[in-house]
Amino acid sequence: MDEHTAGLHAVAGPESAGERPIFGRDAELARLFHAVDSASADPVLVLLGDVGMGKSALLDRVARRAEASGARVLRAEGSESESNLAFSALHQLLRPVSAEVDRLPERQRAALRGAFGAGPAPAETDLMLIGVAVLSLLSALGDQRAVVVVLDDTQWFDRASLDALSFAARRLAGEPVTMLIAARVGEHLRGFDRHVPTLTLGPLDDAAAGRLLDLRSQPPTGRMRTRILDEADGNPLALTELTRAVTAREADTKPPSTGPLPLTDHLERIFAARLNRLPASTTRALLLLAAMDTVDSAIAVPAVLPNAEDEAWPPAEQAGLVRRTGQGLRFSHPLVRSAVYHAAPVDARRAAHLALAEPLRDEPDRRAWHLAAAATRPDAAVAAELERTADRARRRGGHAAAAKALQRAAELAPQREDSARLLVEAAAAAVLTGDLAWVEELAAGVRARTDDASLLADAAAQVGRLAVLTVRHTVVFSRLADAAERLALARPATALDLLAGAAVVRFYCGEDAQRHRTRAVLRRLPEDASHAWLRTWVRAVADPFDDRAGLLCLLPRVAAEARRRPDRLTAFAIMAWLLDETPQAVRAFDEAFDRWGTRGPLPDGLGGAAAWSYVEQGRWGRAREACARSSALGTTAGLDHAVACAAAVDATVLAYQGDATAARARAEDALALIDPWESRSVAVYARRALGAAALAEGAHEAAYDQLRTVFTADGAPVHYHASYPALADLAAAAVRSGRREEAAVIVERSARALADNASPRLRALLERARGLLADPEDAEPHFRAALADPVLEHWPFERAQTLLDLAEWLRRRRRIAEARAPLTEALETFRRLGARPWIERARAEARAAGLDVTDSTPDALAELSPQQQQIIRLAARGLTNREIGEKLFLSPRTVSSHLYRSFPKLGITARSQLRDLIENTLVTAGHQD
Repeated sequence: MDEHTAGLHAVAGPESAGERPIFGRDAELARLFHAVDSASADPVLVLLGDVGMGKSALLDRVARRAEASGARVLRAEGSESESNLAFSALHQLLRPVSAEVDRLPERQRAALRGAFGAGPAPAETDLMLIGVAVLSLLSALGDQRAVVVVLDDTQWFDRASLDALSFAARRLAGEPVTMLIAARVGEHLRGFDRHVPTLTLGPLDDAAAGRLLDLRSQPPTGRMRTRILDEADGNPLALTELTRAVTAREADTKPPSTGPLPLTDHLERIFAARLNRLPASTTRALLLLAAMDTVDSAIAVPAVLPNAEDEAWPPAEQAGLVRRTGQGLRFSHPLVRSAVYHAAPVDARRAAHLALAEPLRDEPDRRAWHLAAAATRPDAAVAAELERTADRARRRGGHAAAAKALQRAAELAPQREDSARLLVEAAAAAVLTGDLAWVEELAAGVRARTDDASLLADAAAQVGRLAVLTVRHTVVFSRLADAAERLALARPATALDLLAGAAVVRFYCGEDAQRHRTRAVLRRLPEDASHAWLRTWVRAVADPFDDRAGLLCLLPRVAAEARRRPDRLTAFAIMAWLLDETPQAVRAFDEAFDRWGTRGPLPDGLGGAAAWSYVEQGRWGRAREACARSSALGTTAGLDHAVACAAAVDATVLAYQGDATAARARAEDALALIDPWESRSVAVYARRALGAAALAEGAHEAAYDQLRTVFTADGAPVHYHASYPALADLAAAAVRSGRREEAAVIVERSARALADNASPRLRALLERARGLLADPEDAEPHFRAALADPVLEHWPFERAQTLLDLAEWLRRRRRIAEARAPLTEALETFRRLGARPWIERARAEARAAGLDVTDSTPDALAELSPQQQQIIRLAARGLTNREIGEKLFLSPRTVSSHLYRSFPKLGITARSQLRDLIENTLVTAGHQD
């Protein structure tokens, strides 16, 4: 709703033949014009202001100017009545470009049409694909001409639309697309609340406010003018409406005192007061207009609402309550709509909603909400309609809309048990929005309505399902463990499910006391063969190195269960990764992703395991794809912990690839999102990444300082799983920074703690660390032991580092001929992985060993950024720009731009040359991406 006629007149005065002036907003207009006109400007700008500050007037001015310059302007306006309808705002925005939607790739087109209810909803909605489709569409429109997206009153956008638009907004850099977003101050805009430039409209200064009053047909003077200026406090809408009230003598020629009322409420009362002098037919028409939404108007107006020429409307126009537009009549401001609606008696509102529901039989969702608004007492039929609405919204990916419909259905259900059941279902839908406070509110509603143990357990499970993904690890663990303990005997299956969530929180937090609590609760749960895999999960996640051999014996049974239940493949893969059975983990992750993808709207618990598995096996491109998806899901759902996990893994890959600056930035992003003692795992991962970045630059003291923080002052691991893989890098940094003795104490303490539970991988890292820290004459057996087990080839980067260490030791001992084989193998692995700093180090060592080291074709990739390398490899596999964009959550234009900048560095001119160029690399590392 533009801000609207009142806001526009408030800053511009009466209409004239030319463009109306805007007073007191020169700086704000300049900022908005710069955002639209300048290629160097941020592609997204949020405009905040209190009600009546003129946000819409400014957006209107910018939009008209953009259209006059040849840009395509797409607009959507939030509506309170449509905020419960999934994707309604996005549909409004894209309706003018429906032909371009039809030209999207099939999967993206189907995703958008399914979201809009214009086609069959897919069996499993991929919300990220909807975001990619919006991004692709905006990018394609930008190929034709500049695009300006204007989103007004976004505080009333439905959640699904806001998620899709924020997803696209975060990826508009480099696109000829500008997104301007207006919302009220204090409103939380999910996805637009961090790192988005913001422009806040403050009050007009006295001079601008005075000029605005002077534009009125009867400008106030004297004491009345002073009082209006004081009470309006620079709010343009208030200046206009208080003056109008005085002019119309609505309050005995004096503006009513605001008293304790907020300005918004005061203005709403002014609008409501105007209704008293209107004819009954006008009041009824206004109430119908207030009760309907934008799509209702097209369907219901002919049947219910007087047409624009009806005699009911002129009195409302004269009172400044409505205005005419090219599409008919609309309220002059959202506050007018609110005033009209809330000033009406309950029976009149009920009649209006029933009248609107009647012609909407072909729009069941809108009809259901009108019937719900008309319901003043429990109504089983309306509750059933809302339940069906929720089901449709859920199938289209509108989880917030589904939860709201179910919550309202629960309020209307006549039976308390039915109400509780509906609230449990609402909580299950709300979980997928990432809003833990809402889920807890719904669970509290269940507790208030029923004593049914099953429903109470289900409500607790829904809270736990989401809570594990938040950053409140200490509190969440206690709640989950307490609930599991309470339900251990009465509901053992639910208790075990809650304990499984608590184990995930234990992993994230890493607090040792949580391990003891987890074991204690697990012992209380009765043994049940059908629960074996979940018990194994709890043990593996909470303490994988307590009885590794025993857990390994159980892993085949868990794998068999996963083959029968593909939805458990990911859980099996995570357990395999935790036990350092990375080859099994990678195979399971591949199968899971290939079979049913990662289409849920939330990141998986321990979702970083997939990315870490790919990192460890040298598939760094696939790891970054997993990070991109996890980060996108976490950002959309507002789950900072998931975003931090992805950032830490991404930082590690960037460090290995030699982009130390980007690695540090990503690691710092991760650390900024978490409390290091609440999220020890992420903190350790981020410090390991910072250490790797320093090693890549040869800054060994800085590397040691970072890696030392992943162990406590007395040398214990800060995290029981994440700290141990840092041992070898810690030793490497210690040797070159004079900290050999301190590092040796830590290494030996870790060796004692792990003892027989150390995996082959960890034993190899321990031996490498010992070799680095040993006296020169004692080092060789440790290096040889670190390379002895053939299974270690599944950790190629770690193995290549050890090969390089051995080769360097051999050369220093003048055993140059023996050094050449491990050097050659190490260099080949580093080249295949794209580990640039280690390539350079290995090449220098190889030259010193008398090897003829020449640049090979794959080294051309070293000139590219990590993301460009990723795109090049995917393009070489035959993927189109759109397909690459879907995988990496980029627009086709961004992919094309990266390819265009990469070709000269690779010495090629055509996409067809890519496969031949890097064929040897891809053959050697056939599974890398």
